[in-house]
Amino acid sequence: MAQPRVVTIHYTLTNDQGEQLDSSRVEGREPLSYLEGAQNIIGGLESALAEKETGDQVTVSVAPAEAYGEVNEELIQPVPRSAFEGVDTIEPGMQFQAQTPGGPQIVRVVEVGEDTVTIDANHPLAGQTLHFDVEVVATREPTEEEQAHGHVH
Repeated sequence: MAQPRVVTIHYTLTNDQGEQLDSSRVEGREPLSYLEGAQNIIGGLESALAEKETGDQVTVSVAPAEAYGEVNEELIQPVPRSAFEGVDTIEPGMQFQAQTPGGPQIVRVVEVGEDTVTIDANHPLAGQTLHFDVEVVATREPTEEEQAHGHVH
């Protein structure tokens, strides 16, 4: 593999319906910098940008397998409403941090019933094809510290 680089990009992310999900091109946001090969961004996008240079513009669609994976139905489950002790209002779309055997995990409320709340621990973009419009703003060699830490400083 070639020497990893720090790549800085401006991007706009949309879904299959053309709805904008995220963008670095909004006022007050900086371009995104990542260290190649350190899994700082989703694999499908990183692969598409591997040989790109400053000034290159790329449009890429990333399938779920190369993004946040398919929806895992086992991660959608009902829990007792009592698990939300101290929370007065629970509505679909709300997010909570749950303590799991694997450590803290973000879960989204999908449905609220009388005695149970259905939660989804899948990434919110799981199962979706993601469409990126990217401009490579800069590339550079990483510092030794960035390589050692696995991310851009």
